[in-house]
Amino acid sequence: MDANLSLTAVSATTFPWLSLIVLLPALGALIMPLLPGDVTDPKASNTTSKPASQAPRNLALVFLGADFLLMLAVFSRLFDSREAGLQLVERVNWIPFIGLEWSLGVDGLSCPLVVLSGLITFLAVAASWNVQSKSKLYFALLLVQASAQGLVFLSQDFLLFFLAWELELVPVYLLIAIWGGNKRLYAATKFILYTALASLLILISGLALALSGGAFTLNLSELANRSASGNLGLLCYLGFLIGFGVKLPMFPLHTWLPDAHGEANAPVSMLLAGVLLKMGGYALLRFNVQMLPEAHLILAPALIVIGIVNIIYGALNAFAQDNVKRRIACSSVSHMGFVLVGIGAIDALGISGAMLQMISHGLIAAAMFFITGSFYERTQTLSIPNMGGLAKVLPITFAFFLASSMASLALPGMSGFVSEITVFLGIISQEGFTSLFRSITIVIAAIGLVLTPIYLLSMCRRVFFGPRIPALAKVEDINPRELTIGLSLLVPTLVIGFWPRIAIDLYEASTNALAERLVSHSVVALNPLLPVG
Repeated sequence: MDANLSLTAVSATTFPWLSLIVLLPALGALIMPLLPGDVTDPKASNTTSKPASQAPRNLALVFLGADFLLMLAVFSRLFDSREAGLQLVERVNWIPFIGLEWSLGVDGLSCPLVVLSGLITFLAVAASWNVQSKSKLYFALLLVQASAQGLVFLSQDFLLFFLAWELELVPVYLLIAIWGGNKRLYAATKFILYTALASLLILISGLALALSGGAFTLNLSELANRSASGNLGLLCYLGFLIGFGVKLPMFPLHTWLPDAHGEANAPVSMLLAGVLLKMGGYALLRFNVQMLPEAHLILAPALIVIGIVNIIYGALNAFAQDNVKRRIACSSVSHMGFVLVGIGAIDALGISGAMLQMISHGLIAAAMFFITGSFYERTQTLSIPNMGGLAKVLPITFAFFLASSMASLALPGMSGFVSEITVFLGIISQEGFTSLFRSITIVIAAIGLVLTPIYLLSMCRRVFFGPRIPALAKVEDINPRELTIGLSLLVPTLVIGFWPRIAIDLYEASTNALAERLVSHSVVALNPLLPVG
């Protein structure tokens, strides 16, 4: 048995800290119905009707703030980043007759993403300051979403993971369908259809692994130790790749994303870009790479090719968007392509780059959608042709939007640069691929890097420096609350950009162990892109 994957690699704690992290937001959601009633008119926030009670928002802020502080306290004191295996393990037979366990554990792959999700969800609630319509339901859904996200990253039982994966779809669907734009029902339905159908492949692949190789088990570490190979491994790998690729999103399974972002309000877009997309990348590492290393070695070049398509297609598609949020959504498709390329690099440096890119993009994309939402509340439009000259009336908003755009285009000194250059180095240093394959990969990916500043800076120019629109001449700049939210997202990108070890140290032991696991399973390559002998 691989010690790096053993549940007993680090002693379990006597207190269920991880369960508390997962269930604390859900407890807040259960309390929410007991609060005073709120406004039910969907357009209440735009009218002079009686203001809704602030209690739902304040309750959500208290519970999510406490949950985030709990994460920081537990992981800073009890999580040892030098250990590659699972820590703070909790394992209880929940429903024995179907093999379901309440099994939680944290390692380097999950720890930074749990903290990222806690930060962004708390800030999304703070960004929902003006939500009055059905506020109890709105904030209860955000609390449920927070619990489901944490459970996805911390679950060590496949069925528990799958239940959490499905649970987080419901709040997002409702948040888009109720509080979204004019085409919200279309966008929400498209989101749920894509993700729900993809979940069938995840369930089938997971159960196939659980039923193979001896005694039935749903424990992720035990499934990983089986290392299913042959046709079964390849089929399960493809099932997981498609199922998780929808959430990443991976071309051509990405088309739900621009619609969802275009119709969702800014806080929900922060969650979509900052957390939900990262679930896809995390699951690929946890299932495709860790559980099915032999299949990954065979299909890794295909993963790199898909990642390159993501980078170029997302960038080119961004040029065609005249809606600010849809352009940023297409940018997310492009940037998540680097995650696929890093995972496909099958070495420690590439996988490290993929992890850093997920952390970096989560912060940057959340910042961009938040700033976009702040000036939408003032201008009531996201149409690029209908905006212009906003830099003079919204100078602080412009500064934040430009800073987040610079981070997104991988400006040196910001986290995006470090993550993307690490992915490039992972490909360059992987001698398992032919020189021709590595050269083509680097050249095409570099084209994506060139396209990114063009579509982002041209958007900044048109929105903030184009011809002034008289109707937008008297809008107010962001307030101190919004300034604090923006800084909470942008400052970490600068810190990671100048001191990347603060993030890398959290997961490096786990990504190194994952790379070593791939090396130990590097049998005769079946792909012509890998050299023979």
